[in-house]
Amino acid sequence: MSCDQDAETSHALGCFRDRLKRLIRVEPLLDLLHFLEPDRKDRIKAKFREEGDINAAAFLIDEIIHSKNYEQGWSRELITALETVGCKHAAKYVLNSPPEPTEEAENDSCVRLIDLLQLTLVSMKTGDVCAHCRALGLLTLEDQENIMKLTENQGNIGGARLLLKRLVKNEAGWFSKFLQALEDTEHHDLVRELRGEPCNEDGLVDQKNFSRRKNKSTLAKSRRSLTADLGLMKMRINSTPNKNENSKRNIVLRDYQMEVARPALEEKNIIICLPTGSGKTRVAVYITKEHLERKKQTGQPGKVVVLVNKVPLVEQHYKAEFGRFLKHQYSVERVSGASQLKISFPQIMEQNDIIICTAQILENSLAKAKNGDEDGIKLSQFTLMVIDECHHTKKGGVYNHIMIRYLKQKHQNQLLKKQEKSPVPLPQILGLTASPGVGGAMSQQMAEEHILQVISTLAFGNMWIISKRETIKTFCVYGMLKDPFGDVIKKIMDEIHKHADLKLLCEPGTQNYEQWVVQKEQNAAKEENQMVRVCAEHLRQYNEALHQSNTIRMSDAFRFLDKYHNEELKTKSSPDEEGTITITDTERFLFTLFKDNKAKLQELMGKPQYENNNLAQLKTNILKEFSTRERARGIIFTRTRLSAIALCQWIQENPKFDEVGVSASYLIGGGDQSVVKPMTAAEQKDVLNKFRDGQINLLIATTVAEEGLDIAECNFVIRYCLVTNEIAMIQARGRGRAEDSSYTLVAEAGSGVAERESVNEYREKMMSTAIAKVCKMNRADYEKKTREFQMQAIMEEKVKIKKKQKKGMMKEPPSKISLSCRQCSVFVCSGEDIEKIENMHHVNVTKQFSKLFTVRENASLQERLLDYETNGVIACKNCGQQWGSMMLYKSIECPCLHIKNFVVTYGSKKKTFSKWSELPIKFPAFDYTQHADLLVEDSGEEDMETD
Repeated sequence: MSCDQDAETSHALGCFRDRLKRLIRVEPLLDLLHFLEPDRKDRIKAKFREEGDINAAAFLIDEIIHSKNYEQGWSRELITALETVGCKHAAKYVLNSPPEPTEEAENDSCVRLIDLLQLTLVSMKTGDVCAHCRALGLLTLEDQENIMKLTENQGNIGGARLLLKRLVKNEAGWFSKFLQALEDTEHHDLVRELRGEPCNEDGLVDQKNFSRRKNKSTLAKSRRSLTADLGLMKMRINSTPNKNENSKRNIVLRDYQMEVARPALEEKNIIICLPTGSGKTRVAVYITKEHLERKKQTGQPGKVVVLVNKVPLVEQHYKAEFGRFLKHQYSVERVSGASQLKISFPQIMEQNDIIICTAQILENSLAKAKNGDEDGIKLSQFTLMVIDECHHTKKGGVYNHIMIRYLKQKHQNQLLKKQEKSPVPLPQILGLTASPGVGGAMSQQMAEEHILQVISTLAFGNMWIISKRETIKTFCVYGMLKDPFGDVIKKIMDEIHKHADLKLLCEPGTQNYEQWVVQKEQNAAKEENQMVRVCAEHLRQYNEALHQSNTIRMSDAFRFLDKYHNEELKTKSSPDEEGTITITDTERFLFTLFKDNKAKLQELMGKPQYENNNLAQLKTNILKEFSTRERARGIIFTRTRLSAIALCQWIQENPKFDEVGVSASYLIGGGDQSVVKPMTAAEQKDVLNKFRDGQINLLIATTVAEEGLDIAECNFVIRYCLVTNEIAMIQARGRGRAEDSSYTLVAEAGSGVAERESVNEYREKMMSTAIAKVCKMNRADYEKKTREFQMQAIMEEKVKIKKKQKKGMMKEPPSKISLSCRQCSVFVCSGEDIEKIENMHHVNVTKQFSKLFTVRENASLQERLLDYETNGVIACKNCGQQWGSMMLYKSIECPCLHIKNFVVTYGSKKKTFSKWSELPIKFPAFDYTQHADLLVEDSGEEDMETD
């Protein structure tokens, strides 16, 4: 800023001094004002401690106005600091841009109203309201922490007072958001009090009239009440009883939600199939509440388990739904692999009415019970089981394992009844899904069979669905006539094909090529053909670069390749002090090949005329959405994490997007990958919170955001060069929840993406028709068909178990297998050296193994979970191939092996695996005490030698 602008700011501070001193928050602001000298800051802080915020703010303003020694540009620093600490209202006055007089008067009325009703408002549930105000942008993170700390130290009322004090310093518009926060947290009495609405005879809100009120009329009403009847309002405040503190939170369902809930309220097993954003989980909460209340009234014990398939959903369902509405009445707890609870799952289940957990947690405990472990539980201990995203049950994963146990016991119960014995109690089942899909059905009849199989596998009596379909706009982009950047990459790939004598069967840059080259790498690893293996690995990277150059920028594709080769070279040129890593002739050929073509690729990536047309079409779509909507908020779905990050950077670097108000961020998964650093759950949560409160209005996401995660209402969704199946299409489209939302597909002509999306649309119609037909089936036919499918599922499970047993590997000791490095084939260890931590992590802590690897920094992620944390990457001393990670488990360093980095030899056979679960050998549990004793003995010997 210029000297003139500094002078204008100084003048504005003087003009609006009386108002600013009530809006400025001195303590956090001082930390950001670097133009103030330390001794002046100390004087202002002393003023704050002695006389409070208002007098300290006045003192700060006087210090700034009367000083002539600040460096040019101090006013910009002041304004930025005010905005950062949540004093945006004050920043507008400092910029000499105060609100209109009517808006200012309206805001003053709101502040006065809060002041007058403070005795009533402090009865709010401070923690819940605080969280919602933070999500709506009314509070900063520091505000939230201070409020919660004060609540903990001084109680609910103390925290509420600080919350109200912070609220009124916001810019105009805060009052309506605060009403929304109160409404969302079920403080209907307080909302009515603030709106000046009379109580009905039951003291409850007239919901129909309540929802129709407009903030404008509310504020006008508040002003009239303040000016005309101030004394009466004070009397009302003092005489109004506090009904909110112990009141129950009412769950109000819409008509269609109550319709689909009704069969479950009659204790029937059902699937609720509602579009994303239609309130499936809220219906489940209502059913859970009614279920527990009914059990309580009849004197029976009630126990509910809510199963999810992703760790973030555990916390989400607890905070946003089950905990929010039911924890005042029932004990609710959440459990996942990231949980910090130190008690066993059976204890958690025993102590709580509602348990929200990942399905794997429950399956582990069910398996323990079957094996006679005291730490196990049985399905009979639950009275209601809610299965979120229940369409996954058909896929044969953990949901399927749980439900097969259920079906077995269900049919066993039928035999017990015939023998006139008491059946084992089983929980009522409630499934939730936006789309059960059609399972790749090619005809209407096959689609109906798929729906019946889903219903049967989940032991349901019926399926209830509300349909909602949106129009899909498809933009097919024709490829460039010239693609010299891609041609150079393909030329490099041809050279590698010749070097490794690989016969090309499909076009590079396609999904088919990706599958072909992965298979080549796996076969070469098993055959110990390191030349072909390393060539296949490099070809896979070039294929990814081709995909990137066709969907994002050429510069992104180049950076990806350059980073890969630099990291590989770094690995090969950074030997351990005890040995050297040898670069093979093939590796030297591959590094040289990239080096020779590097300059040409750099030259071409700087020519915008060769950029792909997909980006141009995407740019057009984004600009249109943000130019034609008053408040645009959207999601772009893309295939890879790399493309999500690159697209986000492209948007942030393009001034055209900034001009129309685009604020973008990416959202990717949390699983570990070697190429891209994953997002932690905390990082995902932060992005989603910013998206909710409007700091971010455009998300670029991988499929992690398609299903389950609670994402704020959007008004446009774009799938960018990405298509999967009809379930994912429905999930993604459902993210556009606003009334005028649009769903668009941008795809390259001839890529097959648009064609596959058309197939998905057709399958969605098939699915809706199939569900309708199944729901109208004759009851006898329906029961006969579902029983057939249930018996088929049980028999298939038996066959699978027999096949595993026939393999015989389960009975073999771990010593029968050995591991060798996937890259250089050097022997690594025998299976008898491997132990398991937490029934999950495979470690080798032998001294012999420790001599074979080196430890380097984990560039990907440091993750803390329970009693262990990952500290670094372990890699082969011979070739630099990554083998796994170094874990610190209860202060013991444990090299953790990732099986995907090894070739497993069993007898004369060699195999590769992507997961340890694919290798059916039982490894012993890690003996912590034994290894700790050995470490203590070694330490003692070292101390004696030192002495």
